[in-house]
Amino acid sequence: MNMPSTGISKFLYKLIRPIFDKHARSTTIINGVDLIHCLEGYTTNGHLIPKTYLCTFDITDLYTMLPQEESLDILIEFLLQHGYQKVQNIPIDIIRNHWACDGFTLTLANIFMWKWEKQLVRRLKVSNQIYGRYVDDIFFTSNDSLESIDQMLDEANNFHPNIKLVRQIGRSVPFLDVLIQNCNGVLKTSVYHKEAVEPYVVPFGSDHPGHVFRNTVDTAITRAVRYSTTLSEFEEEIRQMKLMFLYNGYPPRHIHRRLITLFSKYLSKYFILHMLHNSDDFDYLRHQLLTASTATAYDKVTRTSTTNQTHDKNIQNHTLQPTDNNELTTRKGLIIHRRHEKRLVNNHRYIHELWSHTFHQTEIMNTLLIIGTYLNHNLKQELMTKMIKHTPNVRSDKQGKNATGDW
Repeated sequence: MNMPSTGISKFLYKLIRPIFDKHARSTTIINGVDLIHCLEGYTTNGHLIPKTYLCTFDITDLYTMLPQEESLDILIEFLLQHGYQKVQNIPIDIIRNHWACDGFTLTLANIFMWKWEKQLVRRLKVSNQIYGRYVDDIFFTSNDSLESIDQMLDEANNFHPNIKLVRQIGRSVPFLDVLIQNCNGVLKTSVYHKEAVEPYVVPFGSDHPGHVFRNTVDTAITRAVRYSTTLSEFEEEIRQMKLMFLYNGYPPRHIHRRLITLFSKYLSKYFILHMLHNSDDFDYLRHQLLTASTATAYDKVTRTSTTNQTHDKNIQNHTLQPTDNNELTTRKGLIIHRRHEKRLVNNHRYIHELWSHTFHQTEIMNTLLIIGTYLNHNLKQELMTKMIKHTPNVRSDKQGKNATGDW
């Protein structure tokens, strides 16, 4: 439902999220491939040893336990610490006082965790360990004893009364969809399948375009190549993958064709037969798939955030004039429907005055505020207006007249 808070949430998300992504990139895990890149760098630098522990923990009910007022204070602290007095010429106190829930909650939770994890990150970075967070799931490595790790997590469990941890420590732990193993100082990764997950994908007989089935198989194959450290692990994952697709009605020929297509794409330049025959072939294929950067989105938002920060400093003491090429000028208007907000029935002028007073000399003024009176008709209403009115049958009328005359 397009309520006023929805538009505000989306607007704040576009403002704040690129800034957070830029400054919190070093402690953020994007996906499983990003985690594997971190682990391979950690291993290459010689930090992975036989006694290295792999640790994961997640925050219990982060969204429901998030303290709103404290989170907003941390938001202001985050912006000030990174030199933002204004964001796109909008003062940060206005952002704080006019925040909304919905789509902005995820970003607010991430910024709250940025404050919470500071002490833990500082301690792990000093010893050259990995620390990464995916929203409320955290992964880190440690060469300390198990007792020291438990003590550190017990202290972290008391950082905030609303934040409680559920931990898992060992030489083999799952994180996201990756199973990570420390085999006597040798890193091994593979695809992790939760026990509760049923082997269901898009059925082959369902009414979907052909590219949906191709992409479903290609995604599973690509993930198996990227996550599997050895050829034997890849072959085992492919066997499980084939069983899953066969169970969902995929023809064996279709699965085999997708495998051949993938091998042909990456191995055709160096191999005559587009199949994997040894570990060297698999290592080459895996290297090709892992080479593609997983941080493309973060690079983009980093450039955007840098541009916005420079722009803010240049126009901080000037009144923003709307221009045709301004990004916010082309934004959709913010619509408030009168039927949803009964208190706005006779207050159109007051709402516009409040809008102008609150967002004076900010780029939000380029957003058109519309206070609507009616909603669009739904299908039932459209059909009701087009219904053919019932008219008496002409033949019945004539028969009635004849019967009356005869009588």
